[in-house]
Amino acid sequence: MNKYIIVTTLCDKEEIANKIINTLLEKRLVASSQVSKVNSKYWWNNKLEECSEYKLEFRTKESKFTEIENEIKKIHNYKIAEISSYEIKYVSKEILNWIDENVK
Repeated sequence: MNKYIIVTTLCDKEEIANKIINTLLEKRLVASSQVSKVNSKYWWNNKLEECSEYKLEFRTKESKFTEIENEIKKIHNYKIAEISSYEIKYVSKEILNWIDENVK
């Protein structure tokens, strides 16, 4: 049985966010995407950093994670890009069917 996940990543440029989104949708690796602007604080090279970023979320199947991760890494401009996922546990059967119909 398929497990369903939401994959997330962050990037600092709108053009890169759009390229990631378009690539994953065109390759039918994800059923949908959401993007939101966030403020991030983090440690980098022993220095506390702060910046605006784009948070991307994608609905997909767990079996596609590695392929999605590889596609994001090809496009991403960060030295270390956070690409993570969490399982979708409680959702209507209609949404799961919609993911199945749109992820190839």
